[in-house]
Amino acid sequence: MKHLTNFIILCFFLITSNLTAESSKSSEKSFVDIIMHHIGDAHELHFFNYTDKNNLTHSFSIPLPIILFNNNEFDVFMSSEFHHNDDGSEVVNINNKKFSKFHETIYQLNYGEKKLLLNENHEVINASKPLDLSITKNVFSMFISLLLLLLIFVSSGFKAKKENITIPNGFLSFTEPLVVFVRDNIAIPNIGVKNYKKFLPYLLTVFFFIFINNLLGLIPSGANLTGNIAVTLTLSFFTLFITNISGNKNYWKHIFMPSVPLVLYPIMVPIEIIGIITKPFALMIRLFANITAGHIIILSLISLIFIFKSIFIAPISVGFVLFMNILELLVALLQAYIFTLLSALFIGQAVAEHH
Repeated sequence: MKHLTNFIILCFFLITSNLTAESSKSSEKSFVDIIMHHIGDAHELHFFNYTDKNNLTHSFSIPLPIILFNNNEFDVFMSSEFHHNDDGSEVVNINNKKFSKFHETIYQLNYGEKKLLLNENHEVINASKPLDLSITKNVFSMFISLLLLLLIFVSSGFKAKKENITIPNGFLSFTEPLVVFVRDNIAIPNIGVKNYKKFLPYLLTVFFFIFINNLLGLIPSGANLTGNIAVTLTLSFFTLFITNISGNKNYWKHIFMPSVPLVLYPIMVPIEIIGIITKPFALMIRLFANITAGHIIILSLISLIFIFKSIFIAPISVGFVLFMNILELLVALLQAYIFTLLSALFIGQAVAEHH
């Protein structure tokens, strides 16, 4: 418990120091913008800001590779070229091309232009958007989670093959109870003893992928990967694809020939077809909304200190932040469980035999 408290205090310190520096740069910038910036994707790993003796604000961050494709050419450079500038005021020259970054979107200026120009709706009017294949914060976090999963399961697999191990230890003591839980409490009850084995690898993969990335998102300056709707869309698409590719004749008969009077077919068949899409759509929104909401609430509670500018608000905010961080640890596991459970339920409905 002591280590958990120290971890949460460290999270609070890093986030508050960052919010303090960013809010001091511009009093006109709302805390909503600052919070959305923190939970969004970025081209660098930003940890905190600090002010030097000359009262100049500097950013402590790790640059990431920027990979752009435009006009059949690749341009590769580090995000440090922009010096943590995201308002479009800085233009960098790479391979005789001019680039600028505005709200985490990189633009290539048109020939002869010297800076980004915006219209009254704050839209860029003199530059094009190249195809961005960069290693962003979310992509970097995904690679880290991949390495962690490989490390955990390769190590667990070697230990599980040893016949002389009677008590799990190391990573195996962490993975074995969760694997057995997913098998016995999610896969078998919802898919059935006959069919669960061929779907268990997918269910285990999606469970541990979501769980590990949820935990990584709680680390200070960690990526909000599972709070990115593109990621949750991809995961839900996998469930959609596996469910429908595995559907038996009873599944498709229920959709196109439901057990209702013929007069209701024009109503029921479209509803059943729409249901094919709405089920994974619900998976996507549920995971995205719950993870994003947790991050927003924590940052909002911290922002109260700077909004009210009162020392008496700090203990209340800190107390609620500690409670929310502990709750987020539970949510990290719970959301992985719910996504896997509903995926197994949808697959089970598709492969269920008619009785």
